[in-house]
Amino acid sequence: MSLNDDTDIPETSEWLDALKAVQAHRGANRANYIVNRLVDEARRDGVYIPRSLTTAYCNTIPPAQEEKSSGDRAIEHRLRSIIRWNALAIILRANKESSELGGHIASFQSAATLYDIGFGHFWHAPTDSHGGDLVYIQGHCSPGIYARAFVEGRLTEQQLLNYRQETGGQGIPSYPHPWLMPDFWQFPTVSMGLGPLMAIYQARFLKYLQGRGLADTAPRKVWAFMGDGEMDEPESLGAISLAGREGLDNLIFVINCNLQRLDGPVRGNGKIVQELESVFRGAGWNVIKVLWGSSWDRLLAKDKSGKLLQLMEECVDGEYQDFKSKSGAYVREHFFGRYPETKALVEDMSDEDIWNLSRGGHDPEKVFAAYAAAVKHTGQPTLILPKTVKGYGMGESGEGQMIAHQAKKMTQDALRGFRDRFQIPVSDEDLPKVPFIKLPEDSPEMKYLHERRAALGGYLPQRRQKSSALTIPPLSAFQRLLDSTGEREISTTMAFVQMLGTLVRDKVIGKNIVPIVPDESRTFGMEGMFRQLGIWSSQGQLYKPQDADQLMYYRESKDGQVLQEGINEGGAMSSWVVAATSYSTNNVPMIPFYIYYSMFGLQRVGDLAWLAGDIRARGFLLGGTAGRTTLNGEGLQHEDGHSHILAGTIPNCISYDPTFAYEVVTIIREGMRRMYEAQEDVFYYVTLMNENYSHPGLADAGEGAEEGILKGLYKLKAGGKAKKGLRVQLMGSGTILREVIAAAELLQSDWGVTADLWSATSYNELRRDGMATERWNLLHPTEARRKSWVEACLDGNEGPVIASTDYMRNYADQIREYVQAAGRRYVVLGTDGFGRSDYRVKLRRFFEVDRYYVTVAALKALADEGSIKPAVVAEAIAKYGLDTECAAPWTV
Repeated sequence: MSLNDDTDIPETSEWLDALKAVQAHRGANRANYIVNRLVDEARRDGVYIPRSLTTAYCNTIPPAQEEKSSGDRAIEHRLRSIIRWNALAIILRANKESSELGGHIASFQSAATLYDIGFGHFWHAPTDSHGGDLVYIQGHCSPGIYARAFVEGRLTEQQLLNYRQETGGQGIPSYPHPWLMPDFWQFPTVSMGLGPLMAIYQARFLKYLQGRGLADTAPRKVWAFMGDGEMDEPESLGAISLAGREGLDNLIFVINCNLQRLDGPVRGNGKIVQELESVFRGAGWNVIKVLWGSSWDRLLAKDKSGKLLQLMEECVDGEYQDFKSKSGAYVREHFFGRYPETKALVEDMSDEDIWNLSRGGHDPEKVFAAYAAAVKHTGQPTLILPKTVKGYGMGESGEGQMIAHQAKKMTQDALRGFRDRFQIPVSDEDLPKVPFIKLPEDSPEMKYLHERRAALGGYLPQRRQKSSALTIPPLSAFQRLLDSTGEREISTTMAFVQMLGTLVRDKVIGKNIVPIVPDESRTFGMEGMFRQLGIWSSQGQLYKPQDADQLMYYRESKDGQVLQEGINEGGAMSSWVVAATSYSTNNVPMIPFYIYYSMFGLQRVGDLAWLAGDIRARGFLLGGTAGRTTLNGEGLQHEDGHSHILAGTIPNCISYDPTFAYEVVTIIREGMRRMYEAQEDVFYYVTLMNENYSHPGLADAGEGAEEGILKGLYKLKAGGKAKKGLRVQLMGSGTILREVIAAAELLQSDWGVTADLWSATSYNELRRDGMATERWNLLHPTEARRKSWVEACLDGNEGPVIASTDYMRNYADQIREYVQAAGRRYVVLGTDGFGRSDYRVKLRRFFEVDRYYVTVAALKALADEGSIKPAVVAEAIAKYGLDTECAAPWTV
């Protein structure tokens, strides 16, 4: 029914008058309660009342209910103005000679008050009594954070002058990067959408630590800052329902609604504030809108007709952006002038007065009140929606203009206007130099600044680089997995699960283990952990599970250890990252093991994996059912032939493709030592297979195998005595190593060729070792040449080298130059092309990596070297039935 379809106007007036009377005499809370009761009662009686998820386009907190700050507003304004200036100066000075370095001015200018109130009154640094609040700073606002740190004395002028000039080691990065500033930045956020997603899982992990009794996280809050344009990223909104469902009242989102993204308005034809309010309210969040500054309060109070509020709701964001790019006279005519009632409201105001009507995000009183309400709210996460102007203060060089985001320079008139507007102590003579402002330490402003941060525990942002080391069990603790399995067949996935079972029972580090699965526990044989460890839930288990009468029933618990993330790789990866950085954020080192279908790891959440490298994550990613031919039934979508190539793009990701249980155990144990005893900033990617076979023991691999496993290559088995010229070196990894072993037997039995067998656990690590060796030789030309690990291993071993893996050819091809440095011909087989569904034996023949192709490739290499005749190769092709005319598997 339309509001214009009133069939009984007097009755309606009575109801409205009654509501106004309650509001006037009993307050807004009482009125709200009565309305909600009426709506609930009507619904129970079958009246259809659709719920509105948006409120009026005004501030959520009425002026009378605003909590007031006890801070010195005048001093805070001066400090904020100086920080604004220094942030602007960083960019202008960096781009004085050339715009090559780039940078962003407008984002921080719109958000300066939002950050200043947080730094001044709300955000705790870690102390003995408080673990510290965690603040995800919007990436494009980093110049403002640097500017504040400079005023505080934490950064030098030289560092500001070297903004975006980092190769000399004295500069500071464009955006928040813990890898580049490990004692300063905590969270990488400029890959937009990942900050909001990570913040949600960070808040949840704090609850996890509290529930398990590992840390007191109750006083801590997670604050996440982002722009309204960033909310178009699917990841930005992708997990908000989890935050509402889990009641994460330790989480506060602040979405800076300056109405502009990079090219233009966020919602030119609509209202982004109203849209976000409805989305977040629907997901169970508490929402606080901060749209209008205090100067609007008088006008809204005068608006007896309701036309001003009506006008505010009618105007779309494209208009609001336009208003703030013009003048007070323009706003009078095109905004207030639309209705006689609103025009009359501003008759006693000058054009300057109208222009000075500020938006809520620029009013420290309004922002403080919103923050104070947010930190006190319980039972729900809170979203704060402050409305601001992009490029606030930049005048003709960017304020409210389409070009604001790209602005890197300002005209002298605009710079002078900025100086005057914020009363910056810079003379006309010095204005072109754009000097950095540093106040005397004994000034009232500096004393106030240091006092405020001292009261909150210290300076932010700051990052803990080390935590207490963990004592990792010795390799012998996993002896059962180091021994041969004999006739018993298991997969490397099962070997890992058994090792994980040993770890969670360890009396020293068992509590630090965090198993993470994306609704695939049963796939990986981990369902036994449901009962043993429990699945963490903030609510516990409010139901009797269907399988309660079974041994391994589905058990949720408030102190559960397993994080079961559902069908949600992005969320599971986010949980992994926050657990993998707990040593830094919580001073509680945790050891996360996230296991998943390898195809849905680095390919699907590659940006989060890169973030993990930047944030210095420490933990294990386990790519299950890995390889192009090991997952025989699910074909193109699921078969992974390239995750190790993707892993190699992340500098501190250490990746392995083991074949045997003892390799898995050796790799994971060494990873724990490096990350949790030595506290190295690396993380591990280990692929696991679902194929069952018997496993030899570490003792069977011979002396030095452990070192070779970790370096990426070791001799698994030496062939016997060979006829002259009839020896080859066969390399393999993962399940394809078993095909390589079978090929060695074929070469010997069918062709009289002897093969030495090599297990190549990591071509990525071999490549890195080769690069390091190559660089050392380049820069030390007068010293004895060093050999790479590949070259050193192959020295003294005759014959061409043939490598076959379950991955694309360029995975093993990475070490070609180091094989050739040993004087060896190198032939690589791999699984290029899209996956297929079929039996493993057929898939390996289709992708040309099975024992027969390895045998033929070895014979062809010998023929190319003149050791055998080409006719022998042709004979082998015919003997093994290889189709010489079929299309290659990678053919398009």
